[in-house]
Amino acid sequence: MTTFERRQSLLDLLQKQPGLRVPEIAQALRVSEGTVRNDLNALETEKLLTRVHGGAVLREPPQNFNAAFNIRYQQHNLEKEAIAMKAASLVATGDSLLLDSSSTAYYFAQKLTDLQRLRIVTNGIDVARLLAQNPTNTVILIGGVMNPDGSSVTGLLSEQIIAELHIQKAFVSCSGFSVDRGMTEVRFEEAQLKRKALESVRQIFALVDSSKMGQEDLTPFARPLQITHLFSDVGLSDEWKARLQWANIPFTVCE
Repeated sequence: MTTFERRQSLLDLLQKQPGLRVPEIAQALRVSEGTVRNDLNALETEKLLTRVHGGAVLREPPQNFNAAFNIRYQQHNLEKEAIAMKAASLVATGDSLLLDSSSTAYYFAQKLTDLQRLRIVTNGIDVARLLAQNPTNTVILIGGVMNPDGSSVTGLLSEQIIAELHIQKAFVSCSGFSVDRGMTEVRFEEAQLKRKALESVRQIFALVDSSKMGQEDLTPFARPLQITHLFSDVGLSDEWKARLQWANIPFTVCE
């Protein structure tokens, strides 16, 4: 078991059995207590849990999350954290960015809080709320129809606004990815908005954790040739690495 896999297993344990102590975690994972303590310290640094006397508890997501977004936020959290950390290194003070409403984009937005004068366009309500806390940022929440889960807006109003913008970099995720169809989405309206928005962007960075590879959903919104660079995680198989190379899609495996 790799360090990454062990830490994911540790988080899964704490989610199923809150309040586990170090000896219990060590026994469940079949590692030393010292290894567990090192893992807990690392995960606390990544803001995924909080150390308490004798053990740790998972860090609660922001209280303003709705239930549907909260579920997505907690799935594959280590993978999203690694992708967000690496991709955020491409952002500089003063950049203009497009972010979608995905939970991966929220992890990414958390890495931008120390930068100044960003200009952000997003349809993600939680992403917009987070980045607007920095008074030097300009955050444009593109309007439209509120989606049922309350985490994003889509529709023709959004498309009319986005068509007039010129954005340097887009950081977007998806519900599925294939080398034939590129990035796909479950909701047609979400895919339609993303497709329109990406027409105004110079560089498109795909934030795709390995669980989405090979999943094809209803509507494509970004073709493989449009993708400037793809970020995935250490779960990306050798087969998928070969497929991405064959398709001439530059990629980074984020640890």
